[in-house]
Amino acid sequence: MKCLTELPQGYERMMSIDLQKDKKLFLIVNGGALFIMILLIAIGNMIVPVSSLFSGWNLALVLFGIVVYMVLHEWVHGLCMKYFGSKTVTYGFTGVYAYAGSRDYYSKRMYMVIALAPVVIWGIVLLLLNTMVDMKWFWGIYFIQITNLSGAAGDLYVTWLFSRLPEQILIQDSGISMVVYSAAR
Repeated sequence: MKCLTELPQGYERMMSIDLQKDKKLFLIVNGGALFIMILLIAIGNMIVPVSSLFSGWNLALVLFGIVVYMVLHEWVHGLCMKYFGSKTVTYGFTGVYAYAGSRDYYSKRMYMVIALAPVVIWGIVLLLLNTMVDMKWFWGIYFIQITNLSGAAGDLYVTWLFSRLPEQILIQDSGISMVVYSAAR
């Protein structure tokens, strides 16, 4: 199954999503991210006191890890886009969000894989790392996991939203915004 480079005849614009320009949606998604972050910090604090984050090299590991993670997160989005047939994927950073985008049109199922792949793949990798490292490194790895899960709030939101839409929708994700198309009635 491959993405489409042109919108099929009979499809029309159904909706658009711009997590940066839509202020209400920006607050909802980032509020969700903040909630996830606070919840995960509380859970992590029950395992290892959060104060250990500020000892040794943990803070440096976190800062370096978050930057590397953001690049790898978008790289996985881009790899999935390429897997589904995109010839060109663009990457960038808007000052608020890092992104991977394409001009192609993806089916609902393809797009859900594209949206969720980074949080699932890196979630598993980071969980395994967290269980294998000495507890003194717990917060160094776990805070990157927190970034993984809270930073995917936008991906989780659009997956939830699109899951409620008809199967035949097509999604175009420029990286900054998404446009959903449906077959004309």
